[in-house]
Amino acid sequence: MKPIIGTSVSRQDGPAKVMGTATYAAEHPLPGLLYGCLLTAAIANGSIKAIDTHEAEQSPGVLAVFTHQNAPQIFAPANNFIASKMYEARLPLADNRIHYGGQIIGLVVAATFEQAREAAHLVTVDYEVQPPIVYGNNATDPEDRSFLRDAMTSEKSNTSVGDVDTALREAAIHIEATYTTSMELHAPMEPHGIIAHWHAPDAVTIYEPSQWVFGSQRTYGELLGLPAEKVRIVTPYIGGAFGSKAFPWPHAILCAAAARDVQRPLKVVVSRRQMTANTGHRSPTEQVIRLGASRDGKLIAIAHEAISATSSVDTFIEPCTSITPVMYTVPHLRTQQALTVMNVGTPTFMRAPGENPGMWALESAMDELAAALQLDPVELRLQNETQEHLRKGLPFSAKHFADCLQIGAARFGWQNRPLQPRSLTRDGLQVGWGMAAATFPAMRGKASVQVRLLPDGTAHILTAGNDIGTGAYTVVALTAAEALDLPVEKIRVAMGDSNLPDGGMAGGSQMTATLTPAVMAACEKVLQTAEVQTAQQAFAKLHQLQLPAFEATATAAPGQAAKKFAFQSWGAHFCEVTVDE
Repeated sequence: MKPIIGTSVSRQDGPAKVMGTATYAAEHPLPGLLYGCLLTAAIANGSIKAIDTHEAEQSPGVLAVFTHQNAPQIFAPANNFIASKMYEARLPLADNRIHYGGQIIGLVVAATFEQAREAAHLVTVDYEVQPPIVYGNNATDPEDRSFLRDAMTSEKSNTSVGDVDTALREAAIHIEATYTTSMELHAPMEPHGIIAHWHAPDAVTIYEPSQWVFGSQRTYGELLGLPAEKVRIVTPYIGGAFGSKAFPWPHAILCAAAARDVQRPLKVVVSRRQMTANTGHRSPTEQVIRLGASRDGKLIAIAHEAISATSSVDTFIEPCTSITPVMYTVPHLRTQQALTVMNVGTPTFMRAPGENPGMWALESAMDELAAALQLDPVELRLQNETQEHLRKGLPFSAKHFADCLQIGAARFGWQNRPLQPRSLTRDGLQVGWGMAAATFPAMRGKASVQVRLLPDGTAHILTAGNDIGTGAYTVVALTAAEALDLPVEKIRVAMGDSNLPDGGMAGGSQMTATLTPAVMAACEKVLQTAEVQTAQQAFAKLHQLQLPAFEATATAAPGQAAKKFAFQSWGAHFCEVTVDE
């Protein structure tokens, strides 16, 4: 057969999504399903003095109203990324304290969602209000906050090489600028939702969009006091995630625990309004960058200081400075990351966490330096390209950054750019040209995959790794088709179920790199198991021996290369912008 990888094929999940047969977490039609409506705080800081649920409890269809006064049993997990991880260290309904506006303070359970929502409006809350901290300029130091954990410490983003202050003072050219970014909210097409179904007193199935199936399984096991194998996570389709669906949020933890108390399957879906407070965001940042250079454009010193905000119920740092040691060679380098606490929901991973605002600030500073030097911004970057990761002290496994800059510039026609600001107009519009570098870590995790060859001439690929909309179903199918020398139409892929082999995390742009080596290894192993050279020979042997299937499971993981090399992908952007003044 001709090679399949690199050719154009239809997406494996495309027909199901287009025709509406793809079942998302909140769409599973379970018998006896109940509905939950979240109660959320109307203040951003303070406490609940009194909460009256009597009228809501008497409302038609209502089975239960949970508050901090009768919270379902939830156990504190290790919450250390290895054994378990949840987005907020504070357990839902742990006490009467209010830490941020929109914080979950209760859950109404009813026979229909409309009944639950109606009853939720009947709950009255008397608050003791304290002034909230919602702006960075009056944020507090995090040291005295009891819920702050050290799972992500600023030390991971701190670097100190050489004598930065002296080098900046002595540099021929020195620029300093402050860059700020605003809060960004997660808004996936599929809202956060969960169905929890206890089919035995010690066994639960959770339908929830999860970027990390086995991580969620372990976490819910600890939260609910169950062995992990007694928790099944089902998430075959995810309608967008990019960081906000990797771990359980308070609404999901509360739903799973409440479902055990009411002894019926329970669905909770977070409304669009509630998602702005309860399902994470990218923190606002303030970054100060100082660059020192010689007159010919060689960088002498970089100081990159950043501050981001977290909530008072957990620690999350937007690691803006983590990318700086990757980009440019410099003898004197200092990066520092600080954190403040505000009365907002907990920030979380959001597409390119840290790299996004960090690269924007660094590349903007590089442009300002190029202007001060009267040097081509592309040439400035080429002059200062580094061949090693300055923090890790490792060479890059491969690097085509210079190619990106040079090829991009040639194709864009960068040599024809206007050198003076406001010098180019078109049809009454101001026209600006600009460019910037791009990079992102090239990560890979550990994954297991099972391959089954069936008598009907199809191959089934099974893994708990999942597809957040980026095409993992199709990549897995393409890889298996080429490894087994089968048409891609003969490949069936099942993903996103903890009953399948552990497929790792769909986060950090690593799912393809994680899964494909395991798929290839499992395909090779299943042919060895069948003692054949090709899948077609295996199918013939199945018929001959009247066997139901040949199957094999293989695991692939990163080797020792990470100790020898730093892995990054590279890019360059060239843009034209028009402005109507």
